[in-house]
Amino acid sequence: MHTLYKGMVHPWLCDVMGHMNVRHYVGMFDDAGYQLLAEATGWNSVSEEWKGKGWADVNHQIEYLAELQSGTLIEIEGGITHIGSRSFTAHYNMKSKLSGEKAARMTAKVVYFDLVARCSLPITDLMKTKMEVRCI
Repeated sequence: MHTLYKGMVHPWLCDVMGHMNVRHYVGMFDDAGYQLLAEATGWNSVSEEWKGKGWADVNHQIEYLAELQSGTLIEIEGGITHIGSRSFTAHYNMKSKLSGEKAARMTAKVVYFDLVARCSLPITDLMKTKMEVRCI
């Protein structure tokens, strides 16, 4: 697993029950996903090389394992578990930085995408070679 995100549960991320609201888990996992994309494929939204190409999350499975309260330092680790012809599957673990307790985990299916034609693209052999370094 590779560390992809570090952050903190701020009071404004918590709901009326005193723990981080589920909508913010998704945002943090999404931030970790962008780190994984950059590290695993070299993807950069402002690079001319990647113009018109991107990634689309088509499926998320999230398990909430423990509550996170305001002030908790968190860390998300993750990596790629499967590389297909047009997509890959990634797995992420969110945990408390201090206690190490797992708070949530997410599995995501991500499709390589033509942003203009709005359809999937084949993952190149070069991309697959880069992605294999981030496999777990």
